[in-house]
Amino acid sequence: MSTGTCPHLPLRPLWICKRCAQPWPCAVARLALVAEYGADRVGLAVYLCGQLYDAAQDLHRLNPVEAPGPQALFARFVGWAPLRSPPALQ
Repeated sequence: MSTGTCPHLPLRPLWICKRCAQPWPCAVARLALVAEYGADRVGLAVYLCGQLYDAAQDLHRLNPVEAPGPQALFARFVGWAPLRSPPALQ
């Protein structure tokens, strides 16, 4: 039996954080993803686009009338991610 804390992962098909119940990716999950992918911004973007695709299907299946639209889902899943690595310190 694990006594560790639950990581900030998505609870599907609701797409809320398993730990804090905020819409996933929550703030902590975003920080963890940026740290995990490091300078691999393309890898992070590809991963997030895959999550967006799955979330759009799940959320539409749960409630087609009130499912978030494409712009809201893009902002939530992809729009926040840094486009390029921060400049190296001199």
